[in-house]
Amino acid sequence: MLYSLTALPYIAEPAPLLAGLRELGNPVLLDSAATGEPFGRFSIMSAGPQAVLTPAPGESGPETLQRLRDALKDLGPAAWPDGIALPFGAGALGFISYDFARHLEPLPACAKTDVRLPALQFGLYTWSLVTDHVLQRSWLVCHPGIDEAERNKLYELVQGQRDFDSSFCLNGSFEPEQSRQEYQAAFERIQAYILAGDAYQINLAQRFRARCSGDPLEAYRLLRNACPTPFSAYIEDVDFSLLCHSPERFLSVIGGKVETRPIKGTRARGATCEQDMALAEDLQDCLKDRAENVMIVDLLRNDLGRTCAIGSVQVPELFKLESYPNVHHLVSSVTGELAHGRDALDLLASAFPGGSITGAPKIRAMQIIEELEPVRRSMYCGSLGYIGCEGQMDLNIAIRTLVHQDDNLYLWGGGGIVADSESESEYQETLTKVRVLMEALE
Repeated sequence: MLYSLTALPYIAEPAPLLAGLRELGNPVLLDSAATGEPFGRFSIMSAGPQAVLTPAPGESGPETLQRLRDALKDLGPAAWPDGIALPFGAGALGFISYDFARHLEPLPACAKTDVRLPALQFGLYTWSLVTDHVLQRSWLVCHPGIDEAERNKLYELVQGQRDFDSSFCLNGSFEPEQSRQEYQAAFERIQAYILAGDAYQINLAQRFRARCSGDPLEAYRLLRNACPTPFSAYIEDVDFSLLCHSPERFLSVIGGKVETRPIKGTRARGATCEQDMALAEDLQDCLKDRAENVMIVDLLRNDLGRTCAIGSVQVPELFKLESYPNVHHLVSSVTGELAHGRDALDLLASAFPGGSITGAPKIRAMQIIEELEPVRRSMYCGSLGYIGCEGQMDLNIAIRTLVHQDDNLYLWGGGGIVADSESESEYQETLTKVRVLMEALE
């Protein structure tokens, strides 16, 4: 059975169309922000899922993922027509919060929980709007299970929705919810844990909050224009909206081939071309940042090795420089091939959450994070993305991510702490990573 594809006018700006899909419920956008090859080529949009899956009370992580696997199996696979190969047509679109780790590993409960999100939420979508920003083409893609009458209704809906005139404003600046002194105390405690041999690296984050009014989709549009990134997303439910502008891929699975692209190493962009080049070179030459990067690459090699075929895990890229409007990053790539009998959800269960935003060793790092960060991470450092009905998957690391709830915007910034880290530079790095997002809205 083949997907049904209908050509549409090129969707360069997704907000107007996504606003028109709200009437169907649970609109979702996985947005490359037209950043180009190799990772910013395609964007995916949908709404009106057949069902929405969240963890049941008392259910373990593997049990939740098995229900998701069963739902995808019930939907059934589809094939692409000859000459067409898009990344997604139908399947699961949604998110996994950082706190889903509690459903996979035993963790203490110390930090305050004040943002109300499911630990995991995936809608089962039978159609999507897929845009190729390189070819500047868009399609309505329908699963073969959708009949002709429903396809026609969808086509009329997406053809007629293009106006978007909304507003958004902050009712005050973003304020840190942790004082500089409190951050310093947590930093010193991490240093003590590292010296005691508990961990080699621990990611430490702080949260910022601002009161706001208006449409969070307009906030997403403003942020998209200010900081286009290849793994962006907007997900809306009745009680919350997620606004993600991530540059980092967590896990990709295509035809059994696996990739993860950890970021470790950051510098702010320079005010002049000369300063910018100097900062990029400093990052590339910094032994501390390269050592941190290797540490996380090794952790992820181990994570992938739990579900990949023996001997298939490789590191094709190490210390690659990637530059965005606000920062330079060092990025590496770890690849593998799923072992016989393993699938994308097995990989997710063995690797979540990403090592680049926890530390090494991972479980001990997460225990220390829970002890030292005063509020739960919620969506921050979780993942957003898709799991297709053909078995493919692409998930990001939800950094540069905001949660909108009850006229509040929550935003996190963090970084990895190692033995030779300096408190002031690490604190400033948490600000550097999110400053462009704050300024775009303020």
